[in-house]
Amino acid sequence: MEDKKKDEMEHEIHEEHCECEHDKKHEGCGHGPKHEGCECEVEPKHDHDPKHEGHPHDKHKKHEEAHQLVEKLKEEIDVLKNDYAKAYADTENMRKRLQSEFDQAKKYRIQSFALDILPVIDNLERALETPSTEEIESYRKGVEMIYNQLIHALQKEGVEEIEAEGQPFDANFHQALMAEHVDGVEPGMVTQVLQKGYKLKDRILRASMVKVSE
Repeated sequence: MEDKKKDEMEHEIHEEHCECEHDKKHEGCGHGPKHEGCECEVEPKHDHDPKHEGHPHDKHKKHEEAHQLVEKLKEEIDVLKNDYAKAYADTENMRKRLQSEFDQAKKYRIQSFALDILPVIDNLERALETPSTEEIESYRKGVEMIYNQLIHALQKEGVEEIEAEGQPFDANFHQALMAEHVDGVEPGMVTQVLQKGYKLKDRILRASMVKVSE
């Protein structure tokens, strides 16, 4: 009988010791899987961080900020497009203007030289109108050759004499210095050219000085 009581006491002491060791081993882990020899079963522990909770107000605020950023970028893009269009238009206008100036300069490049050479042409014509003699005939032919070469060179560049004598008076091409009555001639007709006029393509270099009937 005493032996039986002794065994029961040893069994109780063993169980208390087991429970004590179990409590020390698993102290503070109120969550976890079921342990061997342990009758308790707990749920897994999850860290709780309130920062990770998505509040509806925060989501709405972020959406509004993203929308405002998109609208701002759209406005900046529109400004850049407008600036590009203006710069392109300015560049095109400048290109066209420079091209036009280049074409004009190329077309009338001989204008300054032609204006300077016209008085020389006038003097050569006066020399050729002088009555010739045998003594100066050879000189006259030389002057005539020079005159013809100059006229030919000017014609190659688009310089032409303005037709005047026998033509109706045109203030765009003629400059009337005198007026006279001529029988059988209608008023307003050029009866005599006092100084030849010339044009460079479609531009007047010098108007013809004429006498006009009245």
